[in-house]
Amino acid sequence: MAKELVKGNVAIVKGALLAGCELYFGSPITPASEIAETASLLFPKLGRTFIQAESEVAAINMVYGAAGAGVRCMTASSGPGLSLKQEGISYCAGAELPCVIADIMRGGPGLGNIGPEQGDYTQMVHGGGHGNYKLIVLAPNSGQEMCDFTMKGFELADKWRIPVVLLTDGFTGQMMEQVDFPDIPVRGIRKDWGVYADKESRHNLITSIYLSHADLEKHNQKLQNKYADIENTEVMIDEFHTENAEIILVAYGISSRICRTAVEICREKGQKIGLLRPQTLFPFPAKRLNELADRGVKCFLTVECSNGQMVKDVRLALNGKTPVEFYGRMGGEVPSAEDIVEKVESLSGVRS
Repeated sequence: MAKELVKGNVAIVKGALLAGCELYFGSPITPASEIAETASLLFPKLGRTFIQAESEVAAINMVYGAAGAGVRCMTASSGPGLSLKQEGISYCAGAELPCVIADIMRGGPGLGNIGPEQGDYTQMVHGGGHGNYKLIVLAPNSGQEMCDFTMKGFELADKWRIPVVLLTDGFTGQMMEQVDFPDIPVRGIRKDWGVYADKESRHNLITSIYLSHADLEKHNQKLQNKYADIENTEVMIDEFHTENAEIILVAYGISSRICRTAVEICREKGQKIGLLRPQTLFPFPAKRLNELADRGVKCFLTVECSNGQMVKDVRLALNGKTPVEFYGRMGGEVPSAEDIVEKVESLSGVRS
């Protein structure tokens, strides 16, 4: 393993190269700019292709074309850019094209600011484009996971023929941390459905249009069956002190790191607090939440840098079985561990 001190955004690019990504399409946007910058430097050096697209719309449609040609490819942006990519993402999902899309979230709505936020959750987890589609959404919270989840993303994208999103925040993208990069890179394999401009693949068809209502419904049902299989097999979670917790925090990305510190503070005070961190936002860990609720957890507290978007999925998963509270900040403001401890103590009736 090669150890380097790098920003999370840089770890994404190096993870993509190690995963056999051949093409990067995109343009800089804060706080994701280091992804395009690093890709522009490293991809050509390794015989790969970097193209600075003229727009976010162009970038995602280049991804559509490259993915249809059976090549591992990716793009990255932040909230305003991902808003523009939504139509192309829906096309990729409809045509079942594997690709990786990184979203380094910033404050919104509109242009907002360049501070870290988690306000793109609904857009990416529940689909900001048209149609009945889903994306696999991975939620790294460290530089190491920025690399590891990028590599995992290409693996899942090819396995399920689906776009995969790396959904993280400006803090995680900008922080410098030690990352262990694997020594042996992976290369993509030829896909029997790809269009390679050769005799063997000349009859393959990449499309998301079905003019027959019956054919489109059949295609949609095929997609829903695939999403159900993904929900049954690909859930990833990280738990911290949930074994005897009476209150469990639910958080992802930078919020989960702050929550982990809050749990440590509470545990030092003798309070039975734990943390469940979804590493996949789709598929969502609904089953595990219910298992913890059945075991006797008194309350779940969802912590987000947003107006409360994931909390709706937590409440839906539990369906009233256990109370679910919410604590959030917006606009680039990030809660402190002490803020979360205070909220926990207000729920448990404990005062320090």
